[in-house]
Amino acid sequence: MSQRQKCVSSTPQSFAARVPLRRARKRERGASLVEYAFVVILFLSLLFGISGFGHALFVYQHLSTAAKEATRYAAVRGSTCANDADGGSCQATNSASGISGPTTDADVKQYVQNLTPPSIDSTQLAISVCGVSDKPACADSTPQVCKQNVLASDGVTILIPKTADYPGCTTQVKVAYAYNFIFPLVPAVTTTTAPCTQPGFCMSSTSEMIIAH
Repeated sequence: MSQRQKCVSSTPQSFAARVPLRRARKRERGASLVEYAFVVILFLSLLFGISGFGHALFVYQHLSTAAKEATRYAAVRGSTCANDADGGSCQATNSASGISGPTTDADVKQYVQNLTPPSIDSTQLAISVCGVSDKPACADSTPQVCKQNVLASDGVTILIPKTADYPGCTTQVKVAYAYNFIFPLVPAVTTTTAPCTQPGFCMSSTSEMIIAH
């Protein structure tokens, strides 16, 4: 009889002992959820940050490459390119826009557009060109002889205009891009900064080269 009473009386005591343990476990689970939330926020911020700034670096690298390649393209398609011994380096078959003869402002811009991958919004590009057939000579880097040709006749100096894309002159391509991050941790830029033509973080790259032919 005493053993039965002992067994019966032990049940409420063990239950009472479990109650604080259960409450402690619930508090631990609640603390774990809070810690998990903080860790997830930090992890996602780091992940999106790496992705966003990595893409921005990729865009800037493309601007640098595109400016160099477009400048080289313009340098071999100057005013005398059709006189090359190999039949001319400015044929319609190797033109970005299908034109023959010396390159133009629109032709160089189309060349840059063709180089731009789908991961970069080409509508955000701002391209400026000088030293091509339908644009003036580059102001700062072009030799004076490329802006005007000096001809001495009977002691009289005659200034004969020379085209801006003559061999030995300078051609220049500047490619700018208004970059907007795709995640909300970086505040959006609503102002437009030159040489960009749209709001965003303005990146730009400039390349110059002497016209070969």
